[in-house]
Amino acid sequence: MQEKCDRVDPEKIGDLLMGVPDSEYITRMSAVFQALQSDTRLKILFLLRQKEMCVCELEQALDVTQSAVSHGLRTLRQLDLVRVRREGKFTIYYIADEHVRTLIEMCLEHVEEKA
Repeated sequence: MQEKCDRVDPEKIGDLLMGVPDSEYITRMSAVFQALQSDTRLKILFLLRQKEMCVCELEQALDVTQSAVSHGLRTLRQLDLVRVRREGKFTIYYIADEHVRTLIEMCLEHVEEKA
């Protein structure tokens, strides 16, 4: 039989839960982290962090098919991690905002400190 934990304070647990986002936000955050599980999508973000690019530039830089780039960009756009604008006949992709830039930079810093 397991001994009862005497560290549990229901009032403090309730206070802690106030700092946890509601289910809708947790679901949206999970979608962002799932999107970052793809090597191609992460590489796209790192490239776009440096320079706005069109699909053909990303395709050449990553040495993957246009289909793979487009699929990755579609996912990133749906999550508002990248945005798009037209420039003549080209569609230009760029990092959505500083939050996205900070997210990938902080993740990189975390990984580098464990290397």
